Amino acid sequence: MNYLKIMDKMLKNSRIYYNIALYYKLKFNNLMKKITCIALAMLLSLSFSLKAGNYNGFKVSIYITASDVDKMQNTKWLDSVWTTISSRLKVDKVFIETYRDGLYTNEAALVAAKKFFSAKKIEYSGGITFTQKGDGKFMTFCYTTPEGRAEVKKISEITAKHFDEFILDDFFFNSCKCEHCTAAKGDRSWTDFRLELMNDAAKNLVVDAAKAVNSKCKVIIKYPNWYEHFPALGFDLGAEAKLFDGIWSGTETRNPDGEQHLQAYLSYEIIRYLSNIAPGRNGGGWVDPYGMAYADRYAEQLWLTLFGKAPECTLYQFSDVQRPVSSNSKGKWQGTGTSFDWDKMGEKPTIASVAAQAFEGVDKFYSKLGNPVGIKSYKPVNSVGDDNLQNYLGMAGLPIEMVPEFPSDAKLVLLTEQAAYDKDLITKIKKQLKAGKEVMITSGLLSLIQKELGDIVELRINEKRAFVNDFGRYGKSAEKMIVPQVLYYTNDAWEDIPVIDKGVAGWPLLMQARYENGALWVLTIPDSYADIYALPQGVLNRIRTVASPDLPVRLEGPDNVSLFVYDNGTFIVESFRDEPLKVKVIVDDSKQISDLLDGSVIESTPAMAGRTWLRTTASRANAFEIELKPHSYRVFKK
Repeated sequence: MNYLKIMDKMLKNSRIYYNIALYYKLKFNNLMKKITCIALAMLLSLSFSLKAGNYNGFKVSIYITASDVDKMQNTKWLDSVWTTISSRLKVDKVFIETYRDGLYTNEAALVAAKKFFSAKKIEYSGGITFTQKGDGKFMTFCYTTPEGRAEVKKISEITAKHFDEFILDDFFFNSCKCEHCTAAKGDRSWTDFRLELMNDAAKNLVVDAAKAVNSKCKVIIKYPNWYEHFPALGFDLGAEAKLFDGIWSGTETRNPDGEQHLQAYLSYEIIRYLSNIAPGRNGGGWVDPYGMAYADRYAEQLWLTLFGKAPECTLYQFSDVQRPVSSNSKGKWQGTGTSFDWDKMGEKPTIASVAAQAFEGVDKFYSKLGNPVGIKSYKPVNSVGDDNLQNYLGMAGLPIEMVPEFPSDAKLVLLTEQAAYDKDLITKIKKQLKAGKEVMITSGLLSLIQKELGDIVELRINEKRAFVNDFGRYGKSAEKMIVPQVLYYTNDAWEDIPVIDKGVAGWPLLMQARYENGALWVLTIPDSYADIYALPQGVLNRIRTVASPDLPVRLEGPDNVSLFVYDNGTFIVESFRDEPLKVKVIVDDSKQISDLLDGSVIESTPAMAGRTWLRTTASRANAFEIELKPHSYRVFKK
């Protein structure tokens, strides 16, 4: 074998090998002739270890809790378990926990775990869960007592000693109401007290304490899925996002009938919002396998996380990834060619099997997606109101991009009750309208600012409600729903979508009003957000048309179908329904779209463009009919 020729070939493929090989070729020509095949294999192994990861553009990690880390002193057990996991799922990284629920991980186990994963070429970081043993429910630390504060600091220091990076599981908040906390709170609200308390703890007990031990240590905070209620428990997205070296996003949505009642769209939307709060520092999403009635629901959470362009997806946790998937979680729609295919998992499927299929599916197109874009909805940092409404709208086919600053560059801005936290809101609305742009506010926000809004348009909203199902030319819902009654002055504002009661009385579900060069829209939200899904297709289509001037594509179809749009002409349509269906996407500037997964091309059919008041639109648009399997997505490029 001519080893010099082999090395010359390697020179063309790797700069690293070029430097190494050139040195030996010039200085040790005779020695190079004696290189064995084993040495070459070692070099090729090095090449493999230097590649970016197992997936094209994103990473997959697993969080390991303290109780599992403690077992890792038994390397035979660890090797056996890891072989089982890695045979089903490609993993790039693990988080090794040092503390949880009063349990400190054994130091020897930490060292053994680090050594094991390093040998496997798996990245690792540390992890902490700041919880104490409780009464069956999670018990946070008390951050007012000297003892509690000292222990938090100690845990941070221990972790920084072992790791150059660690993440806080999402219990770094305060729900304690002991006598020490109630005394320290004084006359302040719990929200104000806890925000100040936890900002102090974050800086002095965690970040500064860790860096005092290990100046290279990076500290990441993982935020939970319940972002609407963060400030009440001490999570400060404003201060903390700047203090910590990075953030992480809880994208576990589980089933909507669970105790949190989270909509599936949140798995995407929280990635977008936190990425807009901390650009470039939102490290990824985090999904657990709990509270799911069917396996597809777990897969959906994973791929929605990645639809939001999360650079990493963390699976919680090591023991659960090995857990078998019960046949009871097989959806009735399985066997019809859905995005998640139960039969492809093979015999004895586990949580890892479901995750692997979800990741492998997204891996085919993740790198082809541009940056996500959507209807910009302004949610000031630490604001509350219209809880999770954007996620219901996302499930109704409106692509939403929540932002922490007023988006003056948008053609249309969506404002919910949350926007009332901005004391300069009316000034910003006026400026937007004067510039010839549009603002859409919810009836909830109207109820909070109707007096101040009177300088733009005089509207009235009070406690009166209507019980209706008739929306005029836009159709009827199967059941009646309760909606607020918004009153306006004829010819000062105009009804766009009506709600009609018994054919003789009515109020607007969507209305518009002119102010200088722009248009203000008021969207009436049903008392129960679930009724958004009961709105007729005609109503949903009209709302989508009005709200989407910033988007190159919009959806026509029923509820529980979502649209994800990117700035490079790609988009995803996903159905969360249990039955197959057909929907339409409307694209103004393209005669055909191509499916990025199967390569098929869909030709357009002419459609009337969506006309809106004061907005210049083409007379015709291009419609594309798309077939969707249950709980499945399709990816297109126009």
